Amino acid sequence: MIFRLAIYLVPLYQYAMTETRKTVTRVQTGVRIEKRVLKVLKIVAAHKEMGLGELIEGIVLHAFDGKTPFSPETLKTIAAAKKSAGLDLTAADSHRLDERD
Repeated sequence: MIFRLAIYLVPLYQYAMTETRKTVTRVQTGVRIEKRVLKVLKIVAAHKEMGLGELIEGIVLHAFDGKTPFSPETLKTIAAAKKSAGLDLTAADSHRLDERD
């Protein structure tokens, strides 16, 4: 059974390792973001072992293509992180936020 699984998975791994990579230019930016949202993003980035900027890029690129950026497993991590951070905002709130003075 394990041998059969390896026969299937090894070519997928080899394909993933040989995909064409694109070179990009990243810039430093001073984006303002809601404090609890940032906490959740940092937790997710740490869970996925990537930088915060890479996570945000991935979310945005998926959104631009009309695709969901998260697996069911990551959505569970997000739910736990939201609870931990006290984040009660949803997509419905996204254009109705007022900043404290």
